[in-house]
This record gives sequence, C-alpha cells and structure tokens, in this order.
Amino acid sequence: MERAWLFSLLWVALLSAARAVDPLPYDYSSSSECLPEPLESHYGGGIIRNSDFSAGLKGWSAFGYGVIAEGASAAGNRFAVARNRTRPYQSVSQKVYLQNDTHYSLSAWLQVSDGTADVIAVVKTNGNFIHAGGVDARSGCWTILKGGLTAAAAAAGPAELYFESNATVDIWVDNVSLQPFSKAEWSAHHDASIKKARKKTVRLRAKDGAGNPVPGAQVRIEHVRNGFPLGSAMSAEILSNPAYQRWFTSRFTVTTFENEMKWYSTERVPGREDYSVPDAMMRFAKSHGIAVRGHNIFWDDPSTQMGWVKALSGDQLQRATAKRMKSVMSRYAGQVIAWDVVNENLHFSFFENKFGWEASAAFYRKAHQMDTGAHMSMNDFNTLEQPGDPNAVPNKYLGKLWQIKAFPGNGNAARMAIGLEGHFGVPNIPYIRAALDTMSKANVPIWLTEIDVAQGPNQAQHLEAVLREVYAHPAVHGIILWTARHPGGCYVMCLTDNNFKNLPTGDVVDKLIWEWKTHSHAGVADADGYYEAELFHGDYNVTVSHPVANSTVMQSLSVHKESDNEFTIHV
Repeated sequence: MERAWLFSLLWVALLSAARAVDPLPYDYSSSSECLPEPLESHYGGGIIRNSDFSAGLKGWSAFGYGVIAEGASAAGNRFAVARNRTRPYQSVSQKVYLQNDTHYSLSAWLQVSDGTADVIAVVKTNGNFIHAGGVDARSGCWTILKGGLTAAAAAAGPAELYFESNATVDIWVDNVSLQPFSKAEWSAHHDASIKKARKKTVRLRAKDGAGNPVPGAQVRIEHVRNGFPLGSAMSAEILSNPAYQRWFTSRFTVTTFENEMKWYSTERVPGREDYSVPDAMMRFAKSHGIAVRGHNIFWDDPSTQMGWVKALSGDQLQRATAKRMKSVMSRYAGQVIAWDVVNENLHFSFFENKFGWEASAAFYRKAHQMDTGAHMSMNDFNTLEQPGDPNAVPNKYLGKLWQIKAFPGNGNAARMAIGLEGHFGVPNIPYIRAALDTMSKANVPIWLTEIDVAQGPNQAQHLEAVLREVYAHPAVHGIILWTARHPGGCYVMCLTDNNFKNLPTGDVVDKLIWEWKTHSHAGVADADGYYEAELFHGDYNVTVSHPVANSTVMQSLSVHKESDNEFTIHV
C-alpha cells in the first residue's frame, strides 16, 4: 500500500515539474454520442495509472466489497467491469493523491450491462465524498462522463476515485483520466480562450482621397458598447425608481423580467389578462437598447401553477395553454431574443403528465411557428451546479434537446438554444468547464440565464470564479445574473443595497465589466498607413486625423466574430 502511495506522489511531482517548464493546455473535447468503442483517455490518463486497462486491472481495486473483473470487446479493447452489484457504491476504484489548491479535470468512458442507468463519479477524500460528474450510461455503447473537482485544503491528500449507481447493473469503465492543473494554469486557459473567443485583432488603414496610404495618421479608438451580452434580471421596481434605472442601464445590455411575464403574473384570474407591467418594462428596455429574453411561456413545476389551472380538465387545459401561448407570444414576438418555452422540464412534468411525453416538444413546435426570429430555449438548473443531480447531467439535458428537435414538425428546430440557470452554492469550477464542454456538442447557443450564489462569507469570491469561468468558455453566448432588486431584497443574491450602492458582489460585476472591455487606444499609423489593435468584440468610434491635411474623420466600427479583420478609413 505504501509503495502505491509513493508511486502516486512521485508521478504527481514529475507532472508538476514538467508543467512548470511547459504549462499544459486544457482539452475542451468531449462527446454527446454513445459510441461503439471509447475514445482515448484525455491527457494520457493524467495521474491515473493504467488508465486504459491495457495492463488488466493493475492499479485498480474493488470498492465497497464489490467484485471486479476484466472485460474485452470483440475488437480487443480492454476495460474493467464491476459485477454482481447490490449496493450503489460497489464499483472499480483507484487510489490517488490530490494536491492542495489544485483543479482536477476528470473523464471516464462508461457503459452498463442492461438498459440505462445514472452513474456518478465520486472522490472519497478525508472522510468526504465529492461528486465530480455524472452521466446517463447505456448498454451497448460507451458514453463519456466529463467532470472535475478542486482539491482545497480539506480535500488534499490521499483520495480514492470510484463510480456509483442506484441501479444494480454491471458498470463497465474504460479510459479514465484525472489531470491536475494549478490555479495559474487554469487562469492561463481563461486568457487564451478569451483572446480567441472574445477578441479580434483588427488593422485600420488610413487612406487619403486618392486612395494613397497616410503614414503618421493619428488614430484613436473609443469603446462604445460591449459585444458580449451581460445582463441582469429586472423587477417592476425599476419602473418607478430612477436610482435603479441609472444603475442598471449604465451596466447591462440584456435582461430577463424576473416574474412579470410569467403566466401567474399576467392571468391571475382566468380570462382577465393584464400585461400592463411587462409592457412598461419592455418599453423601458427598448428605450435603452437592452435586449430581452422571454421568461417564460410555461413552467413545468406543479407548485407554480395557479389553482384555477390545476382544476382544469384535459380539454380545458388544452384550450387554456393554446390561449396563453397565443396571448404572450403574439404580444412580444419580434421583441425578444429568446423564449424559455417550457421552464425546468428536466426536473418537472406538469404538462407532460397532463398531455403525454411529447407535450414539451409540441409547445416548442408551436412557439417556433409563432416567433421564427427568436431562439427557443430549454432552461433548467443543476447541469452546472450539482454533478450529483441525475435529472440534469449534461447528456440527459442533451437527450431532451434532441427529443424536442426530432419531434415531427420541428424540422430539427434550427433555432433551439440552451439555458443553464446557475444557482450556485459552493461552485465546482472544473466541473462547470467540463459540463460546458459536453453541452457545446449540441452546436446551439448556450446562455447562463439566472446566475446567483448562495449567501456566505465567500459569496463575492465564488461569484467572480463562476463569471470568469463561464465568460471564458467559447461555447457561452451570454450571461444574465438573477439579481432583480425589490424593496425587500433579491431572490438569493443582490448586487446593491436599497440605495443602489454596490455590495461586494456588485463590485465584482463592475470590475469584470471594466476588465472585459477595450479601453482607449491611441497611436500613429505606420509607413503604410496601418494601425493594429486587439479589441474586445463590440462597437467602437474611430477617429483618424491626417498629419498634413489637418482633416479629421470619425467612423463607427463593429467588431465581432464574423466581422472583417481589416478596415479602411479615408481622411
């Protein structure tokens, strides 16, 4: 046993020394498919020994008095099998040593002997059991579980990785990887991803009226508006509170109405619809150039249904839902960028229980027909927040997405989108990145739609870590904080006090807004009239002055992922 621990320590030390010379890039690859054979281990397995089981079960043990055996495919691929399981925790395991203050990226390929089963990766350390990722595994093909964990002080030291499932099926395990990254390396990944996904190097060329380059032209670039959508939910309080208005509009470019567009807000009494409040909020948002997400058409949680809705018969409910959809969508179609069509339909099933399994998909079909210009978004919680929530693991979320897209009449729903709420306690930062890696395989826009962090002494620190992680991920298209202000406070997390003075969380947001924008550029064009600048995506005013003709020209410039890299300005 001691020799195994010494080997682990030596292996970790060698990896750390190598990365000190050449920092290890992060592997964003994942898969949303169930494959006949697993793909190779990330990072060659990292600190996992015999990660591909090519040496049989060497380095691996049975966990929880279980039974493990070797398995092999017809093609000769070797793997481990946890057999005859009678307890959730009985599986294959390996002992590792975790370094303090280190992020770990985890991946493993899993299969079960029969049907489908939820499988969770667990790391046992110092008496604690850390959920590091989950997957809906199947028989007959291999699915990747991609996750991670952070070894803080309480989790550092000897640890053991294993897999658990409430189903008593055999669990097959292959190509496991556990790769450490220092905090400095993790931050370097952020910088590299932001440079690639959120910035563009542009070349401005000054020319005179005859088309000749103007060497020595004075160039000044001013950032007008950030191109990445960052926003907050708003409440009706904003309509009558000038301080709230000033604070909000000086920061955010997108919003969601917290409750005011929901069915229970617009039709409390059957047949008596009142859209006066969301109408006023929409006018306010549009007057300040703030985009709006439509939240929501329906909510699958039974506890959110009005008593009169619950009392309807099946036919009555059909008519009521059709009326609700027509009412809200005909009013705001063309005015919102996305619709949360059936909120939280991974965790709840009020309408599916009433109308059948295809209820959500049918709602999405109708919604797309009524507003073809907006994205139709799934919106749910715990895909990023809780690796141990089997309802919302990434591949189960994607399975629901595929079901909706494949429903007859949806035409594969080209304008689908992913909404991930993001109600965090203590965030698992490596898991957030890993889950986003898998979600990105859907190739649809991903939004963080309701970010907040539970109260506590490290709330602001945790918020900053979450925002940095999701902003840097190339698959994320926008962020909305769930921080609508009311006289009595906020849902979970506020950014300001009642006088709209920043709390520590608000200071974090302001710091990042400042950090994620281009500050004034000023310089002189080279001998060929070129001036080069690396700019965050967004809108700019460019002022160019001719050094001889004493003329000055101002031109607006929009920089985004698909925009040109070179612009000509005539002075």
